[in-house]
Amino acid sequence: MSAPAQVRRKLRLGVLATAVTAVLALLCCVGGAGAFLLTELGDEKKDPASAGPGCNIGQRVSVTGSMPRMAEYGDGQLRNAAVIIKVGQDMKIPARGWVVALATAMQESRLRNLANSGVPSSLALPHEGVGSDHDSLGLFQQRPGWGSVEQRLTPAYATRKFYEKMVRVPNWEQRPLTVVAQKVQVSAFPDAYAKHEELAGRIVDALAGGAARTVRIAGRAVCDAARGARIAASGWTAPLPGGIVSGFRTAERPSHNGVDLAAVKRTKIHAAATGRVLVARCDPDHSGRRDCNRDGWPGKGGCGWFVDILHAGGYITRYCHMIEQPYVVPGQMVQAGDVIGSSGTSGNSSGPHLHFEVHVDGDRSSRGAIDPVPFMRQRGAPVSDAG
Repeated sequence: MSAPAQVRRKLRLGVLATAVTAVLALLCCVGGAGAFLLTELGDEKKDPASAGPGCNIGQRVSVTGSMPRMAEYGDGQLRNAAVIIKVGQDMKIPARGWVVALATAMQESRLRNLANSGVPSSLALPHEGVGSDHDSLGLFQQRPGWGSVEQRLTPAYATRKFYEKMVRVPNWEQRPLTVVAQKVQVSAFPDAYAKHEELAGRIVDALAGGAARTVRIAGRAVCDAARGARIAASGWTAPLPGGIVSGFRTAERPSHNGVDLAAVKRTKIHAAATGRVLVARCDPDHSGRRDCNRDGWPGKGGCGWFVDILHAGGYITRYCHMIEQPYVVPGQMVQAGDVIGSSGTSGNSSGPHLHFEVHVDGDRSSRGAIDPVPFMRQRGAPVSDAG
């Protein structure tokens, strides 16, 4: 091939790769979190600048392939998780449903297909242990009304029955996982499911290409777009749509334990996930005054009107500088996306914005603070314009 022909070929390939990359970015993860770079040979490579796992909406889960290594569960348990996801995919259940189903099975059976002492030995049905309940069977510990012994010990059947009942729960995609799981299971321990939501989302991401980071928009799944009333399959949403104007513990502000999000006054602030309000009050300034009903200024001190919310997994989110008293009170349960206040500039502030923090291990102090940017992106609810 002549030199001019080689140049023309490379130019055509470069234009094609650019066009395909742009289309994929529009269809999936805007901002590069799950975008792909196409080489001349057509290979797909994850963008090395991406934060967190990729997001491949169309990826089908493999039940027979190799399973990822996880500290919490073994190969057999993850294969059962893959069955739960595959059935959901076959039934065209949104990814949020897979997270709900997984968390339920994690609580009921630790993702094991459990028999019980009441199963006749003559049936010789395959199972992975004996449960403690004399008439509950399978991944979801379903009782006789759910089907025969053979059916309830068939993971795909048990999962389908769970989904069939789940989708009849009104507004199930917007409601807290615990509420939906309890409506289906009618458990004696209705609050136990929530503690598995975090890990269930991670398993969905690992087995189904980051699907827990998707949100339903106009009937289709979109990556990394959970904001306001839109909730990602992980159960999280961005508190407001503004971009970052000040980062986490920067060189200039090493004690800045969150990020500042751009927002004009009275922008609605949404709870980032379902949880219980711990604090909703005016934070005292450096002089000890609780003086939040007016604009603050740099150096005043304090968070102004603020809210702390405790979520499943021991996570705490904090929302500072509200314009007026928060719309929630301590002890109140809120759902992801609920409006908890309006942005302002009370407390130690140079202008209207939302100061947003994420803490781990139930630690409200600076020791528990982590960078919200990668945390929220991994949950499909990025707190930046790029998301």
